[in-house]
Amino acid sequence: MVHIRTEDEINKISKSCQIVADTLIMLEQYVKDGVKVSKLDSLAEDFIRSCGARPAFKGYMGFPSTLCVSIDSAVVHGIPRDEILREGQIVGIDCGAELDGFFGDHAKSFPVGEISDSKMKLLKVTKESLEKAIDKARVGNYVGDIGYEVQKHAEVNGFSVVRELVGHGIGSQLHEEPQIPNFGSQKQGYKLRSGMCIAIEPMINAGGKGIFTADDGWTIYTIDGKPSAHFEHTIAITDNGPRILSKGSNG
Repeated sequence: MVHIRTEDEINKISKSCQIVADTLIMLEQYVKDGVKVSKLDSLAEDFIRSCGARPAFKGYMGFPSTLCVSIDSAVVHGIPRDEILREGQIVGIDCGAELDGFFGDHAKSFPVGEISDSKMKLLKVTKESLEKAIDKARVGNYVGDIGYEVQKHAEVNGFSVVRELVGHGIGSQLHEEPQIPNFGSQKQGYKLRSGMCIAIEPMINAGGKGIFTADDGWTIYTIDGKPSAHFEHTIAITDNGPRILSKGSNG
């Protein structure tokens, strides 16, 4: 079932999203050479709880942590352990929070210090793919229009789109209908309506689109070992166009 949210519900989702956005803004200063990934997770949990919310990922289907932290060839769902961040890596941080029964979801990929030109291009193109997709999230367009924009921009730049993992509706559950793939055809799929809240999250690989799940049952890696990037915003579709909900409290 696809939910059409009231203005009050959208504002509640927005509050959860703002907490998540502020969490990632806070964490950015700690994304540097020599920092333990587990420290990022503990900082995020403390911050979310200090805002009166709870970490949405922790305990979700058995996931053990507040953040998903995915380094270089890890696409998504990396479990924060005692791994040390190193100069030249890229690290995707995905975070969720629940406040008063409504959820927020947001992700960004960060450079660790100085990174290669090829990794910088991957981050740039993935972020641009998200921006182009958001612009298509308008009343009367289709889910396929969103995925088409991501796929087109990624592939014209020589990258590939992960097929098995998709964006999603969000609201009173972390994952709701409809699914929002990062590939597709124009004018196909579910027709977008005012009041829908969705998480759009391009996952773009520098090499091929193939992925596999690690032995921990969670972390997704690229098959060819090349890096991957991940950006995500939660948005509301309104009569006035897309409204990005996962913005920090300072805008």
